[in-house]
Amino acid sequence: MGLVLWDFDGTLAERPGMWRGCLVEALDEHASGHDVSADALIPYLREGFPWHRPDQPHLDLCTPEAWWEAVGLVLARAYEAVGIPAERAAELAVLARRRYVDPSWWRVFGDTVATLGRLRQHGWRHVILSNHVPELGALVDRLGLARFLEEVVCSAVIGYEKPHPEAFAGALRSRRKGEPAWMVGDNAVADVAGARRAGLRAVRVRTNGVSLEAAADPILAS
Repeated sequence: MGLVLWDFDGTLAERPGMWRGCLVEALDEHASGHDVSADALIPYLREGFPWHRPDQPHLDLCTPEAWWEAVGLVLARAYEAVGIPAERAAELAVLARRRYVDPSWWRVFGDTVATLGRLRQHGWRHVILSNHVPELGALVDRLGLARFLEEVVCSAVIGYEKPHPEAFAGALRSRRKGEPAWMVGDNAVADVAGARRAGLRAVRVRTNGVSLEAAADPILAS
């Protein structure tokens, strides 16, 4: 019937605690007795990630090594800002990275598998388009979602972040001629507005109370 582009984090699955929680967890394990809270880290994680500058391509960061070198500096600076010495902050940033990409810390939402399966039974094909880490493809596979997907398109690999038009162009390479396409995601700007500028129909979920099951209805009706 058509193609559905899916956001990943916050739409199909979540990492409880997100980045700030991951950083605190690394401290809990490797620096017991610290007094750093997740909330204290928030101001220092609001800039520096590639998706904070979606208008700027980052084709120089399209290898895992380059991407994590840049993001690792962001994580280390956040640690330093809350009082961790620089050398220790760099070590903790590496440990936080390992935690973030570990699938055991991720949770697939309860309606994800059923919704992907329902749409596929009606002929819809699925592609993930996500602003995420280079290991996203392996993470999706380990979470058991790869069986539903034709492709995983990750910003860290292609060098463009949603809502950049090139991010959507990369995900639409598998679109067949005349085939309808939708975007489903939890971000009003990156997912919905970006998709509409790319000429796609879009549904926002989660952050506005709409479940994936409900989001499938207008797709199936189109």
